[in-house]
Amino acid sequence: MSEVVEHLAELTGFRDRDVMDVTLVSALRDLLEPVSVAIYRCVGEPGQQRWLTRARLAAEDAVATADSLWTEPGRLPPLDAFPERQLCLESRTILQSVLDGGHHETLFPLQTDREVIGVLEVRSLELLTPAELRTVGSILRIYHNFQGLLDYSERDTLTGLLNRKTFDESFLKAVSELPLSPSNVQADDGRRHEAAHPHWWLGVIDIDHFKQVNDRFGHLIGDEVLLLLSRLMRNSFRFNDLLYRFGGEEFVVLMRCADEPDAAHAFERLRHNTEAYTFPQVGQITVSVGFTEVRGGDTPASAFERADKAVYHAKSHGRNQVHSHAELVRVGEMKEQEQHSDIELF
Repeated sequence: MSEVVEHLAELTGFRDRDVMDVTLVSALRDLLEPVSVAIYRCVGEPGQQRWLTRARLAAEDAVATADSLWTEPGRLPPLDAFPERQLCLESRTILQSVLDGGHHETLFPLQTDREVIGVLEVRSLELLTPAELRTVGSILRIYHNFQGLLDYSERDTLTGLLNRKTFDESFLKAVSELPLSPSNVQADDGRRHEAAHPHWWLGVIDIDHFKQVNDRFGHLIGDEVLLLLSRLMRNSFRFNDLLYRFGGEEFVVLMRCADEPDAAHAFERLRHNTEAYTFPQVGQITVSVGFTEVRGGDTPASAFERADKAVYHAKSHGRNQVHSHAELVRVGEMKEQEQHSDIELF
């Protein structure tokens, strides 16, 4: 019992979800002594969903393995490549089966308050006993509850996107990966790629004339517009792009891709998808977008200010546009400003 309590204390001692998943598989390996334990998460849009390995630990492994969050989705196995996992995900039930070679597999659905997000896989020499199933089930309920607490503190209650107070930490993690001087990387196939040094981009999205929506239709309809736009954002960006609601009609995206045209294409896709969507009762809504590359040594405030200036340019030149701060500087529409202040906005 003391071993279980110790593992539970370790599991709930982290706010980093990656660390939590590694801690969960480590705890279950120690408790059950199986052949392997793994967490697989379902990522991507319906019809194009794939399996992302969050953490996998075999009996002989010293450390857990995982897929990079920045793996191109096309390189991940599709859902139907593992029908038992898919059945567990869709039925939300525990499944047990015998594998070739005599090993036993037990699959547990991983749920949040909103949805089933993945599967826990335990492979063992013997079938898990009822007592072991209850132990795993209890640990997963604690895992589920703690994930819910993290969601409550980190996510906007209306849209489910990340909230403003989580932005700084993610931004500083991104900056820590960057060189202090920029490097030139070209991509010529229209897709985002990994580079020698990662390139991060920050975009600010503002709904055009949103005050008129609230004034004309009321705040309930305004909230519905915000909720629907958040869904359009999820459909327009990759599963690993970080999407935030900063409050009111202002949204922020922090994403990693190869170059400026690639980032512009992603933001333009959102602009187009929003313009083409018919919002119930309201009709057409448009957005203005400004974005900037995150630079080594940037603060959250300095990068946000550059993107925000590009949004202001879009709004003052007709709205329903996407503008790069760097491009506006290149064509003389805007001047580059050095920022030396360490004071943060958030």
